[in-house]
Amino acid sequence: MKYAEMAVSVSDLNQYIKNKIANDEYLNNILVKGEISNYKHHYTGHLYFTLKDENSLIKCIMFKSYAQKLNFEPKDGMKVYILGSVSVFERDGVYQVYAKVMEEDGVGDLYTRYQELKKELEEKGLFDESHKQKIPMMPKVIGVLTSQTGSVIRDIINVSTRRNPNVHIRLLPVPVQGEGAAEKIAEGIAYMNKNRLADVLILARGGGSLEDLWPFNEEIVAYSIYESEIPVISAVGHETDFSISDFVADLRAPTPSAAAELAVPDVYEVKQKINTYQNRLRMALSKKLEIMKLRYDKCMSSFVFKEPTRRIQENYIKLDTCVKQLENIIGTIKEKNKNKYIELVAKLDTLSPLKTLLRGYSIVEKDGKVVKSVAELKVEDNVTIKLNDGEKQARIV
Repeated sequence: MKYAEMAVSVSDLNQYIKNKIANDEYLNNILVKGEISNYKHHYTGHLYFTLKDENSLIKCIMFKSYAQKLNFEPKDGMKVYILGSVSVFERDGVYQVYAKVMEEDGVGDLYTRYQELKKELEEKGLFDESHKQKIPMMPKVIGVLTSQTGSVIRDIINVSTRRNPNVHIRLLPVPVQGEGAAEKIAEGIAYMNKNRLADVLILARGGGSLEDLWPFNEEIVAYSIYESEIPVISAVGHETDFSISDFVADLRAPTPSAAAELAVPDVYEVKQKINTYQNRLRMALSKKLEIMKLRYDKCMSSFVFKEPTRRIQENYIKLDTCVKQLENIIGTIKEKNKNKYIELVAKLDTLSPLKTLLRGYSIVEKDGKVVKSVAELKVEDNVTIKLNDGEKQARIV
Protein backbone atom coordinates (compact mmCIF):
# COMPACT_ATOMS: atom_id res chain seq x y z
CA MET A 1 0.00 0.00 0.00
CA LYS A 2 2.90 2.36 0.81
CA TYR A 3 4.38 1.94 -2.73
CA ALA A 4 1.00 2.48 -4.35
CA GLU A 5 0.74 5.90 -2.75
CA MET A 6 4.26 6.90 -3.79
CA ALA A 7 4.30 5.53 -7.40
CA VAL A 8 3.31 7.63 -10.43
CA SER A 9 1.82 6.28 -13.63
CA VAL A 10 3.77 6.00 -16.85
CA SER A 11 1.54 8.66 -18.39
CA ASP A 12 2.24 11.03 -15.51
CA LEU A 13 5.98 10.45 -15.86
CA ASN A 14 5.95 11.09 -19.60
CA GLN A 15 3.81 14.18 -19.04
CA TYR A 16 6.27 15.45 -16.42
CA ILE A 17 9.25 14.93 -18.75
CA LYS A 18 7.38 16.59 -21.58
CA ASN A 19 6.64 19.64 -19.41
CA LYS A 20 10.27 19.83 -18.31
CA ILE A 21 11.45 19.84 -21.91
CA ALA A 22 8.73 22.27 -22.95
CA ASN A 23 9.91 24.76 -20.32
CA ASP A 24 13.51 24.62 -21.62
CA GLU A 25 13.96 27.62 -23.91
CA TYR A 26 17.06 26.10 -25.52
CA LEU A 27 15.12 22.99 -26.61
CA ASN A 28 12.15 25.03 -27.82
CA ASN A 29 14.15 26.73 -30.56
CA ILE A 30 17.13 24.62 -31.53
CA LEU A 31 19.17 24.33 -34.71
CA VAL A 32 20.46 20.82 -35.40
CA LYS A 33 22.59 19.52 -38.24
CA GLY A 34 22.95 15.93 -39.34
CA GLU A 35 22.35 13.37 -42.08
CA ILE A 36 18.87 12.15 -43.04
CA SER A 37 18.17 8.44 -42.70
CA ASN A 38 15.04 6.24 -42.75
CA TYR A 39 13.18 9.00 -44.61
CA LYS A 40 9.46 8.48 -45.24
CA HIS A 41 7.02 10.85 -46.93
CA HIS A 42 3.67 9.81 -45.45
CA TYR A 43 0.50 9.95 -47.55
CA THR A 44 -0.84 12.57 -45.09
CA GLY A 45 1.97 14.90 -46.18
CA HIS A 46 3.98 14.60 -42.95
CA LEU A 47 7.70 13.77 -43.14
CA TYR A 48 9.19 11.15 -40.81
CA PHE A 49 12.96 10.61 -40.67
CA THR A 50 15.99 10.15 -38.48
CA LEU A 51 18.79 12.71 -38.13
CA LYS A 52 22.20 11.24 -37.34
CA ASP A 53 25.90 11.90 -37.11
CA GLU A 54 28.86 9.56 -36.59
CA ASN A 55 27.92 8.62 -33.03
CA SER A 56 24.22 9.19 -32.45
CA LEU A 57 20.77 9.69 -33.95
CA ILE A 58 17.43 11.30 -33.10
CA LYS A 59 13.95 10.87 -34.54
CA CYS A 60 12.38 13.81 -36.33
CA ILE A 61 9.01 14.79 -37.76
CA MET A 62 7.97 17.67 -40.00
CA PHE A 63 4.25 18.28 -40.30
CA LYS A 64 2.60 18.90 -43.67
CA SER A 65 2.13 22.64 -43.11
CA TYR A 66 5.91 23.09 -42.76
CA ALA A 67 6.86 20.42 -45.34
CA GLN A 68 4.91 22.27 -48.07
CA LYS A 69 7.32 25.20 -47.76
CA LEU A 70 10.40 23.09 -48.65
CA ASN A 71 12.06 23.94 -51.98
CA PHE A 72 13.70 20.51 -52.30
CA GLU A 73 12.80 16.85 -51.79
CA PRO A 74 14.61 15.36 -48.79
CA LYS A 75 16.36 12.04 -49.38
CA ASP A 76 18.31 9.50 -47.37
CA GLY A 77 21.94 10.54 -47.11
CA MET A 78 21.32 14.29 -47.34
CA LYS A 79 23.04 16.53 -44.81
CA VAL A 80 20.68 19.20 -43.56
CA TYR A 81 20.12 21.93 -40.98
CA ILE A 82 16.87 21.66 -38.99
CA LEU A 83 15.29 24.42 -36.94
CA GLY A 84 12.63 23.21 -34.56
CA SER A 85 11.80 22.13 -31.03
CA VAL A 86 12.31 19.01 -28.95
CA SER A 87 9.30 17.38 -27.35
CA VAL A 88 8.13 14.06 -25.94
CA PHE A 89 5.62 11.84 -27.71
CA GLU A 90 3.77 10.70 -24.57
CA ARG A 91 2.22 7.53 -26.01
CA ASP A 92 5.60 5.94 -26.88
CA GLY A 93 7.69 7.75 -24.28
CA VAL A 94 10.20 8.94 -26.85
CA TYR A 95 11.51 12.40 -27.54
CA GLN A 96 11.95 13.75 -31.04
CA VAL A 97 12.60 16.92 -32.97
CA TYR A 98 9.58 18.69 -34.43
CA ALA A 99 11.12 20.43 -37.43
CA LYS A 100 9.76 23.74 -38.72
CA VAL A 101 12.52 24.69 -41.17
CA MET A 102 14.96 22.51 -43.14
CA GLU A 103 17.88 23.60 -45.31
CA GLU A 104 20.32 21.49 -47.31
CA ASP A 105 23.90 21.15 -46.11
CA GLY A 106 25.16 18.95 -48.94
CA VAL A 107 24.81 15.22 -49.54
CA GLY A 108 26.11 12.50 -47.29
CA ASP A 109 29.20 10.49 -48.15
CA LEU A 110 27.28 7.28 -48.78
CA TYR A 111 24.82 9.01 -51.08
CA THR A 112 27.71 10.59 -53.00
CA ARG A 113 29.37 7.19 -53.42
CA TYR A 114 26.03 5.77 -54.56
CA GLN A 115 25.60 8.43 -57.25
CA GLU A 116 29.21 8.09 -58.47
CA LEU A 117 29.03 4.28 -58.73
CA LYS A 118 25.62 4.45 -60.40
CA LYS A 119 26.97 6.84 -63.05
CA GLU A 120 30.10 4.72 -63.59
CA LEU A 121 28.18 1.44 -64.04
CA GLU A 122 25.64 3.10 -66.32
CA GLU A 123 28.43 4.35 -68.58
CA LYS A 124 29.84 0.81 -68.71
CA GLY A 125 26.51 -0.49 -69.98
CA LEU A 126 25.41 -2.54 -66.95
CA PHE A 127 21.96 -0.94 -67.07
CA ASP A 128 21.36 -1.44 -70.81
CA GLU A 129 17.94 -2.84 -71.68
CA SER A 130 19.48 -4.91 -74.48
CA HIS A 131 21.27 -7.07 -71.90
CA LYS A 132 18.22 -7.78 -69.77
CA GLN A 133 16.65 -11.25 -69.94
CA LYS A 134 12.98 -12.12 -69.99
CA ILE A 135 11.49 -13.65 -66.87
CA PRO A 136 10.32 -17.26 -67.59
CA MET A 137 6.57 -17.49 -68.02
CA MET A 138 6.10 -20.62 -65.90
CA PRO A 139 9.17 -21.19 -63.70
CA LYS A 140 9.27 -24.39 -61.72
CA VAL A 141 11.95 -23.35 -59.20
CA ILE A 142 12.27 -19.87 -57.67
CA GLY A 143 15.65 -19.14 -56.14
CA VAL A 144 15.58 -16.63 -53.28
CA LEU A 145 18.63 -14.89 -51.86
CA THR A 146 17.74 -13.18 -48.59
CA SER A 147 17.98 -13.57 -44.85
CA GLN A 148 16.84 -16.92 -43.48
CA THR A 149 14.79 -15.20 -40.82
CA GLY A 150 12.39 -12.31 -41.09
CA SER A 151 9.20 -11.52 -42.94
CA VAL A 152 10.74 -11.29 -46.42
CA ILE A 153 11.10 -15.01 -47.08
CA ARG A 154 7.72 -15.72 -45.45
CA ASP A 155 6.02 -13.17 -47.70
CA ILE A 156 7.66 -14.63 -50.80
CA ILE A 157 6.68 -18.19 -49.84
CA ASN A 158 3.10 -17.20 -48.99
CA VAL A 159 2.56 -15.23 -52.20
CA SER A 160 4.29 -17.80 -54.44
CA THR A 161 2.51 -20.88 -53.08
CA ARG A 162 -0.83 -19.08 -53.12
CA ARG A 163 -0.41 -18.21 -56.80
CA ASN A 164 0.98 -21.63 -57.75
CA PRO A 165 1.00 -24.46 -55.18
CA ASN A 166 3.32 -26.51 -57.41
CA VAL A 167 6.15 -23.98 -57.51
CA HIS A 168 9.30 -24.85 -55.57
CA ILE A 169 11.04 -22.17 -53.47
CA ARG A 170 14.79 -22.69 -53.05
CA LEU A 171 16.24 -20.39 -50.37
CA LEU A 172 19.94 -19.59 -50.25
CA PRO A 173 20.44 -17.68 -46.97
CA VAL A 174 22.73 -14.66 -47.28
CA PRO A 175 23.36 -11.68 -44.99
CA VAL A 176 21.52 -8.63 -46.31
CA GLN A 177 23.38 -5.95 -44.36
CA GLY A 178 26.62 -5.40 -42.55
CA GLU A 179 30.26 -6.00 -43.37
CA GLY A 180 30.91 -8.81 -45.87
CA ALA A 181 27.26 -9.02 -46.94
CA ALA A 182 27.98 -7.87 -50.52
CA GLU A 183 30.57 -10.61 -51.03
CA LYS A 184 28.19 -13.27 -49.69
CA ILE A 185 25.40 -12.06 -51.97
CA ALA A 186 27.69 -12.16 -55.03
CA GLU A 187 28.90 -15.66 -54.08
CA GLY A 188 25.28 -16.80 -53.68
CA ILE A 189 24.32 -15.57 -57.16
CA ALA A 190 27.38 -17.29 -58.68
CA TYR A 191 26.62 -20.53 -56.81
CA MET A 192 23.01 -20.60 -58.00
CA ASN A 193 24.18 -20.07 -61.58
CA LYS A 194 26.97 -22.63 -61.44
CA ASN A 195 24.64 -25.38 -60.24
CA ARG A 196 21.56 -24.18 -62.15
CA LEU A 197 19.47 -24.35 -59.00
CA ALA A 198 16.62 -22.12 -60.18
CA ASP A 199 14.73 -20.82 -63.21
CA VAL A 200 14.64 -17.28 -61.82
CA LEU A 201 16.34 -15.56 -58.87
CA ILE A 202 14.79 -13.10 -56.43
CA LEU A 203 17.25 -10.86 -54.59
CA ALA A 204 15.29 -9.45 -51.67
CA ARG A 205 15.35 -7.65 -48.35
CA GLY A 206 13.03 -5.36 -46.40
CA GLY A 207 13.25 -1.61 -46.09
CA GLY A 208 15.93 0.27 -44.26
CA SER A 209 18.26 3.22 -44.33
CA LEU A 210 20.85 3.82 -47.04
CA GLU A 211 23.45 2.17 -44.80
CA ASP A 212 21.22 -0.90 -44.30
CA LEU A 213 20.71 -1.27 -48.06
CA TRP A 214 24.33 -0.55 -48.94
CA PRO A 215 25.40 -4.16 -49.78
CA PHE A 216 23.04 -3.96 -52.76
CA ASN A 217 24.88 -0.84 -53.95
CA GLU A 218 28.26 -2.55 -54.07
CA GLU A 219 30.04 -3.02 -57.41
CA ILE A 220 30.67 -6.74 -56.77
CA VAL A 221 26.92 -7.39 -56.44
CA ALA A 222 26.18 -5.35 -59.57
CA TYR A 223 28.59 -7.40 -61.68
CA SER A 224 27.35 -10.71 -60.27
CA ILE A 225 23.79 -9.77 -61.31
CA TYR A 226 25.00 -8.59 -64.72
CA GLU A 227 26.88 -11.85 -65.36
CA SER A 228 24.05 -14.09 -64.11
CA GLU A 229 22.67 -16.48 -66.75
CA ILE A 230 19.57 -16.93 -64.60
CA PRO A 231 17.17 -13.95 -64.81
CA VAL A 232 17.28 -11.83 -61.64
CA ILE A 233 14.46 -9.87 -59.99
CA SER A 234 15.63 -7.22 -57.55
CA ALA A 235 13.28 -6.49 -54.63
CA VAL A 236 15.30 -4.41 -52.21
CA GLY A 237 13.66 -2.10 -49.67
CA HIS A 238 10.37 -0.30 -50.08
CA GLU A 239 8.80 1.03 -53.25
CA THR A 240 10.55 4.40 -52.89
CA ASP A 241 13.97 2.80 -52.31
CA PHE A 242 16.23 2.38 -55.33
CA SER A 243 19.49 0.46 -55.18
CA ILE A 244 22.05 -0.23 -57.90
CA SER A 245 20.91 -3.86 -57.96
CA ASP A 246 17.50 -2.57 -59.14
CA PHE A 247 19.05 -0.95 -62.20
CA VAL A 248 21.25 -3.95 -63.13
CA ALA A 249 18.63 -6.64 -62.55
CA ASP A 250 16.48 -7.98 -65.36
CA LEU A 251 13.39 -6.77 -63.51
CA ARG A 252 12.84 -4.50 -60.53
CA ALA A 253 10.04 -5.18 -58.02
CA PRO A 254 8.88 -2.53 -55.53
CA THR A 255 8.65 -5.07 -52.69
CA PRO A 256 9.58 -8.74 -52.06
CA SER A 257 5.88 -9.70 -52.24
CA ALA A 258 5.59 -7.95 -55.60
CA ALA A 259 8.69 -9.85 -56.77
CA ALA A 260 6.93 -13.15 -55.97
CA GLU A 261 3.90 -11.98 -57.96
CA LEU A 262 6.09 -11.04 -60.92
CA ALA A 263 8.02 -14.32 -60.83
CA VAL A 264 5.13 -16.73 -60.23
CA PRO A 265 2.05 -16.53 -62.47
CA ASP A 266 -1.31 -17.15 -60.84
CA VAL A 267 -2.27 -20.65 -62.06
CA TYR A 268 -5.93 -19.87 -61.46
CA GLU A 269 -5.70 -16.85 -63.75
CA VAL A 270 -3.81 -18.98 -66.27
CA LYS A 271 -6.55 -21.62 -66.14
CA GLN A 272 -9.16 -18.90 -66.55
CA LYS A 273 -7.31 -17.53 -69.58
CA ILE A 274 -7.04 -21.03 -71.06
CA ASN A 275 -10.77 -21.54 -70.58
CA THR A 276 -11.44 -18.16 -72.16
CA TYR A 277 -9.20 -19.01 -75.12
CA GLN A 278 -10.93 -22.40 -75.48
CA ASN A 279 -14.35 -20.75 -75.54
CA ARG A 280 -13.15 -18.15 -78.05
CA LEU A 281 -11.65 -20.94 -80.19
CA ARG A 282 -14.90 -22.93 -80.10
CA MET A 283 -16.89 -19.85 -81.07
CA ALA A 284 -14.43 -19.01 -83.85
CA LEU A 285 -14.52 -22.59 -85.21
CA SER A 286 -18.31 -22.66 -85.02
CA LYS A 287 -18.54 -19.38 -86.88
CA LYS A 288 -15.99 -20.56 -89.43
CA LEU A 289 -17.94 -23.78 -90.03
CA GLU A 290 -21.15 -21.79 -90.40
CA ILE A 291 -19.55 -19.48 -92.97
CA MET A 292 -18.09 -22.46 -94.87
CA LYS A 293 -21.50 -24.20 -94.85
CA LEU A 294 -23.13 -21.06 -96.27
CA ARG A 295 -20.48 -20.91 -98.98
CA TYR A 296 -20.99 -24.61 -99.73
CA ASP A 297 -24.76 -24.18 -99.98
CA LYS A 298 -24.30 -21.18 -102.23
CA CYS A 299 -21.93 -23.11 -104.49
CA MET A 300 -24.19 -26.14 -104.66
CA SER A 301 -27.19 -23.97 -105.53
CA SER A 302 -25.26 -22.43 -108.41
CA PHE A 303 -26.38 -23.50 -111.94
CA VAL A 304 -22.79 -24.64 -112.59
CA PHE A 305 -23.39 -27.56 -110.23
CA LYS A 306 -27.04 -28.02 -111.19
CA GLU A 307 -26.41 -27.98 -114.98
CA PRO A 308 -22.70 -28.56 -115.47
CA THR A 309 -23.04 -28.75 -119.33
CA ARG A 310 -25.01 -25.53 -119.53
CA ARG A 311 -21.91 -23.39 -119.62
CA ILE A 312 -20.37 -25.59 -122.32
CA GLN A 313 -23.55 -25.36 -124.40
CA GLU A 314 -23.62 -21.61 -124.03
CA ASN A 315 -20.02 -21.48 -125.17
CA TYR A 316 -20.90 -23.67 -128.16
CA ILE A 317 -23.62 -21.17 -129.12
CA LYS A 318 -21.14 -18.32 -128.77
CA LEU A 319 -18.66 -20.26 -130.91
CA ASP A 320 -21.30 -20.90 -133.61
CA THR A 321 -22.21 -17.24 -133.59
CA CYS A 322 -18.57 -16.27 -133.99
CA VAL A 323 -18.12 -18.78 -136.84
CA LYS A 324 -21.18 -17.40 -138.64
CA GLN A 325 -19.97 -13.87 -138.16
CA LEU A 326 -16.56 -14.88 -139.50
CA GLU A 327 -18.15 -16.61 -142.51
CA ASN A 328 -20.24 -13.55 -143.26
CA ILE A 329 -17.22 -11.30 -143.02
CA ILE A 330 -15.20 -13.60 -145.31
CA GLY A 331 -18.16 -13.85 -147.74
CA THR A 332 -18.53 -10.07 -147.84
CA ILE A 333 -14.82 -9.60 -148.47
CA LYS A 334 -14.86 -12.33 -151.12
CA GLU A 335 -17.86 -10.78 -152.91
CA LYS A 336 -16.30 -7.37 -152.75
CA ASN A 337 -13.02 -8.67 -154.22
CA LYS A 338 -14.92 -10.63 -156.89
CA ASN A 339 -16.76 -7.50 -158.06
CA LYS A 340 -13.52 -5.60 -158.12
CA TYR A 341 -11.92 -8.43 -160.13
CA ILE A 342 -14.72 -8.36 -162.69
CA GLU A 343 -14.41 -4.61 -162.98
CA LEU A 344 -10.66 -4.84 -163.57
CA VAL A 345 -11.08 -7.69 -166.09
CA ALA A 346 -13.66 -5.62 -167.97
CA LYS A 347 -11.23 -2.70 -168.10
CA LEU A 348 -8.45 -5.01 -169.23
CA ASP A 349 -10.67 -6.62 -171.86
CA THR A 350 -11.54 -3.21 -173.20
CA LEU A 351 -7.87 -2.51 -173.74
CA SER A 352 -7.09 -5.99 -175.14
CA PRO A 353 -5.81 -6.14 -178.77
CA LEU A 354 -8.05 -9.14 -179.36
CA LYS A 355 -11.03 -6.82 -179.35
CA THR A 356 -9.48 -5.03 -182.34
CA LEU A 357 -9.22 -8.32 -184.22
CA LEU A 358 -12.98 -8.78 -183.89
CA ARG A 359 -13.47 -5.65 -185.91
CA GLY A 360 -11.54 -7.16 -188.91
CA TYR A 361 -8.04 -6.20 -188.08
CA SER A 362 -5.04 -8.58 -187.93
CA ILE A 363 -1.59 -8.73 -186.37
CA VAL A 364 1.55 -9.55 -188.37
CA GLU A 365 4.43 -11.20 -186.48
CA LYS A 366 7.91 -11.99 -187.71
CA ASP A 367 10.14 -14.24 -185.71
CA GLY A 368 7.69 -13.98 -182.77
CA LYS A 369 7.70 -10.20 -182.79
CA VAL A 370 4.93 -7.86 -183.85
CA VAL A 371 5.74 -6.05 -187.11
CA LYS A 372 5.04 -2.38 -186.69
CA SER A 373 6.52 -1.04 -189.97
CA VAL A 374 6.84 -2.09 -193.61
CA ALA A 375 10.52 -1.38 -193.36
CA GLU A 376 10.87 -4.40 -191.11
CA LEU A 377 9.83 -6.77 -193.93
CA LYS A 378 11.75 -8.12 -196.90
CA VAL A 379 10.76 -10.15 -199.92
CA GLU A 380 10.55 -13.86 -199.18
CA ASP A 381 10.21 -13.21 -195.40
CA ASN A 382 7.96 -15.69 -193.62
CA VAL A 383 5.39 -14.04 -191.30
CA THR A 384 2.45 -15.07 -189.15
CA ILE A 385 -0.89 -13.34 -189.58
CA LYS A 386 -3.15 -13.50 -186.52
CA LEU A 387 -6.88 -13.03 -187.11
CA ASN A 388 -9.92 -13.17 -184.87
CA ASP A 389 -10.48 -16.89 -185.34
CA GLY A 390 -6.88 -18.07 -185.68
CA GLU A 391 -3.60 -17.49 -187.54
CA LYS A 392 -1.99 -18.32 -190.88
CA GLN A 393 1.53 -18.47 -192.28
CA ALA A 394 2.41 -16.17 -195.25
CA ARG A 395 5.41 -15.15 -197.40
CA ILE A 396 6.21 -11.68 -198.56
CA VAL A 397 6.24 -11.37 -202.46
